[in-house]
Amino acid sequence: MIFFDDTYFMNEALKEAQKAFDADEIPVGAVIVANNKIIARGHNLTQRLNDVTAHAEMQAITAAANSLGGKYLTDCTLYVTLEPCVMCGGALGWSQISKIIYGASDLKKGFGNLPTTILHPKTEVLGGILKEECQQLLNIFFINKRK
Repeated sequence: MIFFDDTYFMNEALKEAQKAFDADEIPVGAVIVANNKIIARGHNLTQRLNDVTAHAEMQAITAAANSLGGKYLTDCTLYVTLEPCVMCGGALGWSQISKIIYGASDLKKGFGNLPTTILHPKTEVLGGILKEECQQLLNIFFINKRK
């Protein structure tokens, strides 16, 4: 069996972010991995669905739960290009996901800004994987929006 590392899976999340970018959505992408295999993918769909909750993480959580046939994502890892917001952090907490790995930090709305964690107590968090690549796509998107 081939073992894929965090960089590989974050690159897969970046592919999802590119789909969002191409659709004129804020370019955030996510994949959820179980047993070294991607079981769910998602990217922002808030504009297309006219739904403020249609974040990449929410799309991936729903797809992963459907894939696993249950609501808990224990033994799963989320790779997401931007630190999850408070809403997504709450959903990830309820899902009991085992690990969250993100690229760029969200200094304004990221769940890390809360004084206490909203995640499940056993959830591991690692930030900064492909940080520059993740941040660059977001920067380009917002620079184009401000023109």
